[in-house]
Amino acid sequence: MSLPSDALHFRGRDRLIALLDAAAGAGDAEAVTARLREALCTLMDDPDVQLPNAVFTPIDAHYARRELYRSPDLGYSVVAMTWGPGQATPLHDHCGLWCVEGVWSGRLEITQYELLERDGERARFRAHGGIAAGTGSAGSLIPPHEYHTIRNPAAGDIAVSLHVYEAPLETCTVFEPQPDGSYLRALRTLPRDA
Repeated sequence: MSLPSDALHFRGRDRLIALLDAAAGAGDAEAVTARLREALCTLMDDPDVQLPNAVFTPIDAHYARRELYRSPDLGYSVVAMTWGPGQATPLHDHCGLWCVEGVWSGRLEITQYELLERDGERARFRAHGGIAAGTGSAGSLIPPHEYHTIRNPAAGDIAVSLHVYEAPLETCTVFEPQPDGSYLRALRTLPRDA
């Protein structure tokens, strides 16, 4: 489920799509994601671009995923995520898709992981850097360097991030920690919230 169609016509929507289309138009993953990071930083700093009010409302049970746009020509997808206090993802990947993520408001902690080994459905990782990202910052994930977690560290504030995926991200692989230090791999369908 995505936002109601009237919520998809937010202030600055056409500018957002034009900048993302120009950035996503051509090139390899590194070039495209670099241009998209610049475009997101420009958009987050533009007072004439305002995301729909609904994306600033958290959902109690989990972080919210609200699809704002799918490019019919270039294939990319734009998803706004709303993070209530303390909400987080498990360790996960993007099933081989690149992604550019920008913090629209609030702050998030992103921890990247390096895959050390994989044996069937079990894997071993080590944390490989992390950042505390504030409003206006953007980064990218390019496979095979796509393993990460995201968390809103705030005790009382929500955060909103905007994610541009190479294609609609409807499933991902999550890695659940096990008592022996390994992680158990599982495919998860990703909901879209209203």
